[in-house]
Amino acid sequence: MSGATRAPRVLGLMSGTSADGVDAALLELPGWPEIGTGAPWPGLPAGMPRGRVVEHVFTPFAPDLREAVLRAMRGELGSEALTQLHWWLGETLAAAAAPLAAQADLIASHGQTVQHHPQPDAARGWARPATLQLGEAAVIAETCGRPVVADFRPADIAAGGVGAPLVPFADYALYAQPGVNRVLLNVGGLANITALHGTDPGRVVAFDTGPGNCLLDEIAARAGQTCDEDGCLAAAGTVHAPTLEAWLAHPELHRPPPKATGREVWTLARLPAAPDLSLPDLAATATALTAHTVAGALARFLPGAPQEVVIAGGGARNPTLRRDLARLLGPVPLRDFPALGWDAQGFTDATREAAAFAFLGYARAQGWPNTLPHTTGARRAVSGGKLSLPSLSPLFQESEP
Repeated sequence: MSGATRAPRVLGLMSGTSADGVDAALLELPGWPEIGTGAPWPGLPAGMPRGRVVEHVFTPFAPDLREAVLRAMRGELGSEALTQLHWWLGETLAAAAAPLAAQADLIASHGQTVQHHPQPDAARGWARPATLQLGEAAVIAETCGRPVVADFRPADIAAGGVGAPLVPFADYALYAQPGVNRVLLNVGGLANITALHGTDPGRVVAFDTGPGNCLLDEIAARAGQTCDEDGCLAAAGTVHAPTLEAWLAHPELHRPPPKATGREVWTLARLPAAPDLSLPDLAATATALTAHTVAGALARFLPGAPQEVVIAGGGARNPTLRRDLARLLGPVPLRDFPALGWDAQGFTDATREAAAFAFLGYARAQGWPNTLPHTTGARRAVSGGKLSLPSLSPLFQESEP
């Protein structure tokens, strides 16, 4: 699929649990085999990181689309509305991909997670593990004229895993460095970590730590905002210690990994809080919760302190959250991609997850496993993702009249 004159290029599309829009990152992979050659897994090529984001485009969701997604997350949509939303998101993802699709050999779309139930929960009516990502891949393939790999999570759940986080395989492939113990922290709607211990894939630790921005988004919505821009709402408030302690007692935070969580778990309707808290105090408490759950997870579930924590996602742009995190991490430095010099390769807090799914799509197209099963609890490594081909795919040209 890729030309001999340049490295493979994969366009990654990421819409996270914040449901604010689509990050499209065009990932170039110098040193990696061309797509479709049947090459076996080559091991880690030289270079750091082992990829380059050529271009990045962010496409915000229209307000009515975002509201529909949030309603789906709350379980408020019936089958007809979900079907319409699935196609609507496919059209939105295709539009987000269109400016860069011509430069790509392949598109990898995470889709929009609206429900993620990694474990049965009789109290909530979850009889079995299940996950649902919306955004019809066939619409993207037909619109953009490129093969599309999408729907990554079900394969891991079918193999007994919790279906998240999936980015550790890509994190290992792109960022593992000999002798460096590094944690990659993503703070989107939820927060998750990948802990890399040198270049040993068996020592990678990864899991969801708990809420990221999702509670803050709910609180900001009560103030007529889509998010707590620059952490201003939380900065104006005071942490309510009893509420924070009650939230930190949530059993989800104390389960050992492998584990994953969902936005349907971390919602104000399911958490106790003092009824008279002001919105700034509630925001300050939610921000402190995210910081404490991340720092607590590193202390509780990693074998030792990392040399550095590299933050990405929308939370990386929240000064109040960064302040709280830096204080709780103590001597461990909190850094970002540009601070490591990786911005020269186009890696930033906004591109990290889209680039990760681009690599997962690349691995799927190569026929390689694209998960680390010990990080999700799966019985085996799987090659997750389903392939959708455009009608003009070369695979069909011979049969056309």
